[in-house]
Amino acid sequence: MGEPYRMETQNLSVYYGRTPGVRGVSLPIHDRRVTALIGPSGCGKTTFLRSLNRMHDLTPGVRVEGRVLLDGEDVYAPGVDPVVVRRRVGMVFQRPTPFPTMSIFENVVAGLRLVGVRDRHRLAEAAERALRMAALWDEVKDRLHAPAVGLSGGQQQRLSIARALAVEPEVLLMDEPTSALDPISTQAIEDLLEDLKKTVTIVIVTHNMQQAARVSDYTAFFLNGEMVEFGPTERLFTNPEDPRTEAYITGRFG
Repeated sequence: MGEPYRMETQNLSVYYGRTPGVRGVSLPIHDRRVTALIGPSGCGKTTFLRSLNRMHDLTPGVRVEGRVLLDGEDVYAPGVDPVVVRRRVGMVFQRPTPFPTMSIFENVVAGLRLVGVRDRHRLAEAAERALRMAALWDEVKDRLHAPAVGLSGGQQQRLSIARALAVEPEVLLMDEPTSALDPISTQAIEDLLEDLKKTVTIVIVTHNMQQAARVSDYTAFFLNGEMVEFGPTERLFTNPEDPRTEAYITGRFG
């Protein structure tokens, strides 16, 4: 495993009040690879994912312990601006989240406007680049100023991905990004991940083990807030080390 880590967690725990949602997880996130987080509902995978870009800061009563390193620097260290962290570590949610009152174009550049980019030429270039990366440009280039709500569910999700990519993040977190989509849209987003990982490091939560097997290079299996096993996806699926991993992936679980 000589590949560099883009992110890494060290003994990471997340508490909701006194209840642990994630306990003591140490996980390397390899640069420009797809890491999948799998496990049954309520196992802590989304809680873990949201800790990587300090999304829990926005939820009262949630406490994070341990370290989350991005290029070797702890994102929870004193003086680190969580807004900057979220620009470097973007997020795509389970359901498409276009801003309904905005055009397709304004949706894509919303994050850039937020950080003060006003130059129209620069915004147009960034929008085209992000939409191309999200495999959406050819479908929307003639209606950039139409409302985003006119897009299909699959297109809206790729628009959400384009919006996250427009600010040029180093890491993209995806929380079950295809669970609300039809099979054709799901396939489009899975194909997209193969292209995106050439430039972006991706962490994806999925409840679909076949999807994890198809799209990821590394997989972590979570259970009851703990990480049971982590390794290259092919090995984890064909030769898991922990009997609980094997029980889960062969469907003999619970």
